[in-house]
Amino acid sequence: MTTAHGPAWLRLACAPTDRIATTFWNGSVEAERAMPTTLPRPKLRDLHDWNEGPWSYRAELYDRASSPAASKSAVLTHEPDLPPSWWDGLRRALHTISRVRTHRRTAFQPFLDHAMPRYLGAPVDTVAPSWSTAHGDLHFANLGAPALTLFDWEGWGLAPTGYDAAMLHSYSLLVPSAAARIRKELAHILDTPAGRFAELVTITELLHLTVRSEETDLRTPLLWRASHLLERVR
Repeated sequence: MTTAHGPAWLRLACAPTDRIATTFWNGSVEAERAMPTTLPRPKLRDLHDWNEGPWSYRAELYDRASSPAASKSAVLTHEPDLPPSWWDGLRRALHTISRVRTHRRTAFQPFLDHAMPRYLGAPVDTVAPSWSTAHGDLHFANLGAPALTLFDWEGWGLAPTGYDAAMLHSYSLLVPSAAARIRKELAHILDTPAGRFAELVTITELLHLTVRSEETDLRTPLLWRASHLLERVR
């Protein structure tokens, strides 16, 4: 859309007033306050809340990003053509995000305790080597290109260290060349004990989605990757 101050993007959200998940409802607003301005993301210009009957609504107005999303869906189906500078920017962005202090949560220990042994099909230590702040939903549909932009900050918060890199990799497994590129470009995160644990976490979460008939194409490569990681973890 176009405003008096230039091109913009309008996001609308609604939820039953008595069932608002405040973590996601307020995520973008809290990210605007907490995240450094050096991060490449659309700036939140304004917001407006209102109620109609049992429903709550929120309108958020953002600067329009200069680049579209690198993928039309969270599950990658093609390898994006990304220059080295894009990957340099992503590494810097993930480092910056990880150092933001917050009490918000993206992942929760009780879920890890319950879900990891169940979906991974093997006994596994569910205690993360460390926790740090994550974007929380990092896949190529939330990443702009060719100019790096990080979209959709609703679910950011604390997660096992390496969570964002692991999520990007897990969502890319249907395109082996793209997954290999991620492992190369983000090896300093993924090729560590914390990174391998984070992969097991994101694999668990996506396998959980397949039970609900979402991301079903990913199920086989996710299980294969989990088996590979568990052999390395032992």
